[in-house]
Amino acid sequence: MSSGSGSGLTYLLILGLPFLLLLWMFFTQRNRAKQVQTLQGSLQVGDEVVTTSGLFGTITALDEKVATLDVGQGTTLRFDRRAIGMRQDLPGAEPTEPTAPQGEGD
Repeated sequence: MSSGSGSGLTYLLILGLPFLLLLWMFFTQRNRAKQVQTLQGSLQVGDEVVTTSGLFGTITALDEKVATLDVGQGTTLRFDRRAIGMRQDLPGAEPTEPTAPQGEGD
């Protein structure tokens, strides 16, 4: 007769776990959307980026809807700004002061 109270807890777990999973998915998606929105708002000309399709490039022009990327050897491609997936951070790359070319000032 004591098995009745245990089965009630089992039913509660069976119903509660999917609900908790849905809540977790909702909050992680919300955090991801905030991250994307922050990235989109912080893009600047000169940033090295990766598109959502995996294309690497440097932003050469930017407006509200279109990002123009230099993908190498002078080739430029226009992308919807929302296609920029992430900023490409090069390891150990820190902004440095420009140096004079060799041979100048000697």
